[in-house]
Amino acid sequence: MAFKDDRSSELPLKEIPGDLGLPVLGPISDRYHYNYFQGHAEFIKSHMEEYNSTVFRMNLLLAEFINVPDPEVIVLADAVSFPILFDHSKVDKKDVLIGNYVPSTSFTGGYKVSAYLDPSDEKHGKLKNLYLDLFASIHHKTIQVSQTCFAALFDNLESDVAVKGEANFNTYSDDMAFDLLLRVFFDIDPTNLGNKGPAMMRKWLTIQFHSILTLGLPKWLSWVEDTLFHSFPCPSFLVKSDYQKIYDVVYASSTPVFDEAKKLGLSKEETCHNLVFMSGANAYAGLRPLFRVVMKWLYLGGEKLHKDLANEIRAVVKSEGGIVTLAALEKMPLTKSVVFEILRMEPSAPHQYARAKEDMVISSHDASYQVKKGEVLFGYLPLAIRDPKVFENPNEFIGTRFMGEEGEKMLKYGYWFNDRQTVDPIPDNKQCAGKNIALLLARLAVVEFFLRRWWWWAVVVVIGGWWW
Repeated sequence: MAFKDDRSSELPLKEIPGDLGLPVLGPISDRYHYNYFQGHAEFIKSHMEEYNSTVFRMNLLLAEFINVPDPEVIVLADAVSFPILFDHSKVDKKDVLIGNYVPSTSFTGGYKVSAYLDPSDEKHGKLKNLYLDLFASIHHKTIQVSQTCFAALFDNLESDVAVKGEANFNTYSDDMAFDLLLRVFFDIDPTNLGNKGPAMMRKWLTIQFHSILTLGLPKWLSWVEDTLFHSFPCPSFLVKSDYQKIYDVVYASSTPVFDEAKKLGLSKEETCHNLVFMSGANAYAGLRPLFRVVMKWLYLGGEKLHKDLANEIRAVVKSEGGIVTLAALEKMPLTKSVVFEILRMEPSAPHQYARAKEDMVISSHDASYQVKKGEVLFGYLPLAIRDPKVFENPNEFIGTRFMGEEGEKMLKYGYWFNDRQTVDPIPDNKQCAGKNIALLLARLAVVEFFLRRWWWWAVVVVIGGWWW
């Protein structure tokens, strides 16, 4: 579908709609509807319909009022307004990783890690360069290590099915993702943490980011969850011991990143805290849902897609002498398109934020809006990336959507890694430094699955809350 991204000055300038309600009560009411009564997607959809606009104001009170004096945000829920979040000449990315709430630096050794820095910060550029150098240095071993980890994952699932008649994908996949990252990033044997490494990492993530989590309790118990999770800050001492153990094994690793960091004037301590956050809060927290949704949407893709993927993958691997290589993956256009479509249907990072550096005008498809300096912009990716004015049949999973010349043109609307898919991560932007590694791992998950038997479409398997 051809679409022109036109921010014409001829668009009418409108006031940004949105009823924020009464002070204190309005934000609390919005939080309950957003988290419990309606859920994120339905809450935002209902406001889009009420205001007849994909740009509107709402309260985003992720945590207690103490740390969020101003809960107001401007929602961007279409493909045209969303990219303003990537224009670093107009928006600031400092302290907006999870909106208008910032966890204490006590969770990261007292350091403000790169995820909370704007690209204009000199330290951000140094740390981003370190990450990019790290990812470039591990490409040669990623496939081999990943194949070993995926083989163990599928072997465990097969064993459970043989014994119990069912298998839980989430448990094995979450543990496998943690082990994979330690091995690929730092050459660390996960047994250095016993068998508790994944649980320790999840605990650290939960306590640190409790404000954006929901437990899925019955609605009548929402007040319990809100009181425990969203009304008071969780102290870092609850996870200090677990975090220190993970920090210590990374600190003791021989990764050359530390040598490069020293040349840039960064201490080993600060670098290590950043590496733990990057591998845990960025990579691990992103791969956990990614592997789940890959399996989920593969299943939902249907029998024809399964056969087409199997034929493509097996034919290419056979032509490469039975070996999966980077060159082989580039000869699998359907596999690549399927991964992009999965990311479009269910992005791992659904929320993206920025703060206006100056007074400016932003545009949607139908109108322009005045934004004042300092206002927080909240991009809701699940709707922006299913914009019906950009994508045909936006709510339908179409594995071939990004194939061919026309399909590749649509990748400029792929905002799943904090910038367009057509943009590469560099020190001067906030696109995920591990974008290419994440895509590689997702494609490898598809390949390794279809190189095996298709046994688990016919048995009971639990993936991300889905039973099959």
